[in-house]
Amino acid sequence: MTTYSIKTAAGMLLALGAVVLWTASEGVDGTAPSVQLAGAVTSIEEHDEPPTRALSGPTVPLAPASTASQRNAVRAAEQYLDYSAFSRKGLIQQLEYEDFSTADATFAVDHITVDWNQQAAKAARAYLDYSAFSRGGLIEQLEYEGYTPAQAAYGATAAGL
Repeated sequence: MTTYSIKTAAGMLLALGAVVLWTASEGVDGTAPSVQLAGAVTSIEEHDEPPTRALSGPTVPLAPASTASQRNAVRAAEQYLDYSAFSRKGLIQQLEYEDFSTADATFAVDHITVDWNQQAAKAARAYLDYSAFSRGGLIEQLEYEGYTPAQAAYGATAAGL
């Protein structure tokens, strides 16, 4: 994007104003001074510089502001997911158990990036590591943990059942 040089434009306007004043003051034969324009501005110098901002300071993000409790709930949710598998419903319940409000827990879960299918697969593998399940039994257990039927089926398949 090109910007116009304000300095050049201001200089041209000052020069034009000086010519107008000089011409206006020339009334040597006793007649009223006349005003003549020396010429019209036909172009303004262009530069390939990025536009400058009139205001300084940090930029304000357009995303809605969050409270300290919401930010803490987001951090807690991310930390839980680092070491254990959770369904969306199960993660909200865990955050509520940690005394976050339902609103803050829901906010947190809605503001993190989670592949719930991968969480179901992780949970399915964890169940199979310590207990034997049929495919139907594992899917039922995953649904009990809050995974959707589709997520639970994905988890069972990913775990090898």
